[in-house]
Amino acid sequence: MSEKELRQEDSKVEVKGFEARYYDRLMDIITLGWYPKFIRKAIGDIGLKPGERVLDFGAGTGRNALLMHEHIGDSGKITALEIGPEMQAQFKKNTVPYPNIELIDRRIDEPLPYENEYDVVFISFVLHGFVQELRDRIIQNAFRALKPGGRFAILDYNNFNVDEAAWYVRYAIRKVECPLAEDFIDRDTQAMLKSFGFDRFEEHFYFKNYLRLLNAYKPS
Repeated sequence: MSEKELRQEDSKVEVKGFEARYYDRLMDIITLGWYPKFIRKAIGDIGLKPGERVLDFGAGTGRNALLMHEHIGDSGKITALEIGPEMQAQFKKNTVPYPNIELIDRRIDEPLPYENEYDVVFISFVLHGFVQELRDRIIQNAFRALKPGGRFAILDYNNFNVDEAAWYVRYAIRKVECPLAEDFIDRDTQAMLKSFGFDRFEEHFYFKNYLRLLNAYKPS
């Protein structure tokens, strides 16, 4: 599919309705209980430290924020950006005991006011759901928000040849996911990030290397 045929309207990244209200439960059921262990492992691989400040792009239900809080503790800070009303309601309910987790109703693909403020920007299975122009804006927002030496932690699909992938992966990408996902997979994510100034990378792979946590560092 050519880039001209890709439309943001085809994205499935903004979850709504029934799926949004029961998102965590559905993820657990669909993955036969695999997802909670996976997301805990992946967030552990970010290398968060006590006291760090985290900007959470597309924060969802707060499950990820709670896991990150286990690492940064009460001395850290999580600023979570989420626009879905159902997701926001769950986020607030799940994180109410923690005053250092803040939820803000703000899009991540529009200019953000943060500059040199955060140790980590985290985004989980969201970046692939945007057309490339908006991905670029999100990456630019992340780079600007990070302190020198900070890292952009991207948990998403790895880059691979979908034609050569296992049948169930091809089916999921081409029948379940939106066309934007395969476009993201086909691109070189590290090259994309380098064009905005990130200069060092760490990779952690999951699910037979089809999924990846990519830590991209802003120069010190």
